[in-house]
Amino acid sequence: MSRLDILIFGAHADDAEIGMAGTIAKHTAAGLKVGVCDLTFAEMSSNGDVERRRKEAYEASAVLGLQVRSNLGLPDRGLYLTPEHIAAVTGEIRKHSPKIVFAPYWEDRHPDHVACSRLVEEAVFNAKLRKYMPDKPPVLVEDLFFYFINDWAVPDLVVDVTDHYDSKLRALNCYKSQFEQVQGEDSVSTPLTQGYVERVKARDSLLGQRKLIPLAEGFAVKTPYRIERFI
Repeated sequence: MSRLDILIFGAHADDAEIGMAGTIAKHTAAGLKVGVCDLTFAEMSSNGDVERRRKEAYEASAVLGLQVRSNLGLPDRGLYLTPEHIAAVTGEIRKHSPKIVFAPYWEDRHPDHVACSRLVEEAVFNAKLRKYMPDKPPVLVEDLFFYFINDWAVPDLVVDVTDHYDSKLRALNCYKSQFEQVQGEDSVSTPLTQGYVERVKARDSLLGQRKLIPLAEGFAVKTPYRIERFI
């Protein structure tokens, strides 16, 4: 078992990078152990096959300094709130015993992102139940945060990622099959190939604006965020 400080779930490789690669880079640079678990191999993607997307995820993981990257192999466009899928996500939490878990924001244009959000929320709850999957010790996750992918709202908190934004861009650029339409390749035009990375950067600029931060990543919570003191 590889114990992690932070475990991030995404439906597909590149979800975590879109939403919080700067935050990941900031924490790994500080020596914290961060892992990402992709629920599917994104086999339904319009561009890029499974092997290429696996390679891109590996390259992005190296850029961000991840401790571990795993894939549960659940069906792309087939994520549902079933006991089997909940158990698979719960098992990953039990395996790595993270202090903090991240999941996609619960509202998004992509149904798989919404499904992933719900699955992780259920799994975080189940992970602490002693009699659920009793062959593995229970894990109490301290906090569950939600990151934005396509859709976003006013965040509950933001992280200044200005000094680590180059790492985010380099990680996103690893996913050339998703964000670039290369002539001569068997690729089609999608929302991701129409300046998507530039729009992500514009969003991150807006997220930091109210706190006068050049570039920030925003997060939402469903329960009160605990702090020890204000100053």
